[in-house]
Amino acid sequence: MKKVGILFGQENTFPWAFIEHVNAKGAPDVQAEPVQISKVIQGEPCGYDVVIDRISQDVPFYRGWLKNAALTGTAVVNNPFWWSADEKFFNNALATKIGVEVPRTVLLPSNAHPPDTTNGSFRNLTYPLDWQAIFDYVGFPAYFKPFAGGGWKNVYKLHNPDEFFKAYAETGQLVMMLQEEVVFEQYYRCYCIDQRNVRVMPYEPRNPFHLRYQAGFDTPSELWQRVHDDVLKLNQFLGYDFNTVEFAVRGGVPLAIDFCNPAPDADINSVGPKNFEWVVQAAADMVIRKAREHVAGRNNLSWGKYVQTAAAGQPLT
Repeated sequence: MKKVGILFGQENTFPWAFIEHVNAKGAPDVQAEPVQISKVIQGEPCGYDVVIDRISQDVPFYRGWLKNAALTGTAVVNNPFWWSADEKFFNNALATKIGVEVPRTVLLPSNAHPPDTTNGSFRNLTYPLDWQAIFDYVGFPAYFKPFAGGGWKNVYKLHNPDEFFKAYAETGQLVMMLQEEVVFEQYYRCYCIDQRNVRVMPYEPRNPFHLRYQAGFDTPSELWQRVHDDVLKLNQFLGYDFNTVEFAVRGGVPLAIDFCNPAPDADINSVGPKNFEWVVQAAADMVIRKAREHVAGRNNLSWGKYVQTAAAGQPLT
């Protein structure tokens, strides 16, 4: 019997539907349950062949448990080592190298010194930065947001340099990035499961939360195909098996806005019944396959093309 666990927090609709679906489709050789942790001993297996992670971004203890589980052979979705290393600015930089359009973006040092540092810790940083070149590249209006994290925390919309410097002074020790505003005609949020299955969902972020998946526009087949292909490309290079990618379409060109969401919203009350049914089934099919292919004691993690090509000393594309 192969054992699948799901690690989750306060969400309710997806985890239980996922467990029910796995147990119905995986019987008799694959069964799922909520993860149960009673102790964590270094180098000891956790008892699960596959674990789907929905909460470790908020609970560091769980991230440590997942890394130990992966070390002892568990197939963890998503890879906890890559997820710990990944952040939004790197993702944007990677996109520029693999042919996916993204908004103009720059990385900025934190306004306040990190703990245990002084002015001498930044002797390699030119001061002041070339603010004019930065503003000329990004343009205004612009969005100012942390280079890691999510949930629209510490996000500013800025219209000029004065607003920027005022916001910058409020960000403390956060490392931030400044990104051009994309005035879009259409917007899409896309699930990507198992680096092979894509659900392109018209999305209207300007609607109230419960109405955002009720976007009233049609999608030309050429645009749908480009969005679909870019979603696959991003997730295959990043190595995510459960992620969402958001695109803003400007002048008919989709720009990837946000594609570091490895524990994306999958609640039936926000995504709607049809999208919910799709993501539950796709996630269940993925873990059933991973469970049946699992080899005890082996590294069963998914690694993206970026890591694979780097390890092999090969070009990125």
